[in-house]
Amino acid sequence: MTSVDTTSAPPSAGKTKGRWIDDWNPEDETFWNTTGRRVATRNLIFSIFAEHLGFSVWLLWSVVVVSLPAAGFEFSVDQLFWLVAVPNLVGSTLRLPYTFAVPRFGGRNWTVVSALLLAIPTTLLAIAVSNPSTPFWVFLLVAAAAGFGGGNFASSMTNISFFFPERSKGLGLGLNAAGGNLGTSVVQFGVPMAIAVGGGLSLANAGLMWLPLIAAAAICAWLFMDNLTVSKAPIKGQLGAAKRSHTWVMSFLYIGTFGSFVGYTAAYPLLAKTVFPDSSATKYAFLGAMLGSLIRPVGGWLADRVGGAKVTLWVFVVMVAGMMTMLVAVTSQSLALFMAAFAVLFGASGVGNGSTYRMIPAIFRTQGEREERAGVKNALAISLTEAGAAIGIISAIGAFGGFLIPRAYGSSLAATGSVATAVIAYAVFYAVCVAVTWWFYLRRQLLVARMPSMANATI
Repeated sequence: MTSVDTTSAPPSAGKTKGRWIDDWNPEDETFWNTTGRRVATRNLIFSIFAEHLGFSVWLLWSVVVVSLPAAGFEFSVDQLFWLVAVPNLVGSTLRLPYTFAVPRFGGRNWTVVSALLLAIPTTLLAIAVSNPSTPFWVFLLVAAAAGFGGGNFASSMTNISFFFPERSKGLGLGLNAAGGNLGTSVVQFGVPMAIAVGGGLSLANAGLMWLPLIAAAAICAWLFMDNLTVSKAPIKGQLGAAKRSHTWVMSFLYIGTFGSFVGYTAAYPLLAKTVFPDSSATKYAFLGAMLGSLIRPVGGWLADRVGGAKVTLWVFVVMVAGMMTMLVAVTSQSLALFMAAFAVLFGASGVGNGSTYRMIPAIFRTQGEREERAGVKNALAISLTEAGAAIGIISAIGAFGGFLIPRAYGSSLAATGSVATAVIAYAVFYAVCVAVTWWFYLRRQLLVARMPSMANATI
């Protein structure tokens, strides 16, 4: 093992063949100030680039489906909602293997591979939309391939979690996630312009426009990112996270925050066009995704200061109010209330994404410290590994909300002709999330009583 001189480390310090850094200790302030921050920031920048493209590709169909009828594809509204939902189902599932790929192959190496995989769904989309006789089942498979983009988030967040010290994880993870999440806004802003080039409807451009950027992201990751030896761990060690009850509690809460964000992002353009067909609401779809993305670091920042559980609890209270406003909007056919409700939901879910993700490493570190005090050997190091795996598991399960929300809207419309049933169900779900957050992380006589350090401002 090579070592890093924390006082005057040259750029190559601590590295072996293949850009692996053997010694990485961001908790040491001297190391962090002289070497760690610079390396972590560089990796964060190019991680964001690749993850940003992943989100763009993942949500690509949320924009494309709106133009399919005008391009001659005669699909029902329910079928269009399937095309919106299925990338989220596949992307959620892929997040588990993507998480385990980081300790197996290295964060930098996997970023290169995961970026290049994005060329598959974008190329297939360009081919599928070029022929109006392409059957629905082919579209469904092509939309499923966009799920490659959804997996990127889990591996990116797992990788970046190892680069930052505990005191800065909220901000570091928040910036990484926000930069990636912005891809949802960029795709909804840029694709409509790309397909309208020349005054016609060139749907193939929706896929082809990403190919040069995908190549650039892969090259940048190869040239400028690093692998961390500390992230390497056997799968058996990572699976320890699945035995922790907190992994599953936080997964449930993340369905309510991130699942809502990606679900609303995917569903909004088609939902707005369906409920308010004569309005121009779809033109502003990118604003909701932009709000939720940009405000995510605020959630991490607030969690660092006042406590992730407190922030998360109030996020769900606001989301209950947002859904009640949505119910009034769809029953009264008020476009203004509809857009206001979505703004509230996007903003609250964005803050909640940051606060819940900040809770994960803090919870696992607290567990590790408690077990180490009880005499468990290497408990703190094990907790770091488990936290990285938990981030992937939680992100995978939470992302299933991105599938459930569009499907609930589509099913509600097909069964009743209205989305009111789905809206009421969401309001009830968020109320349950309020109760779960309070029960597990704010009720002192339960977990906080057994884990005193969870009462501090970082949980």
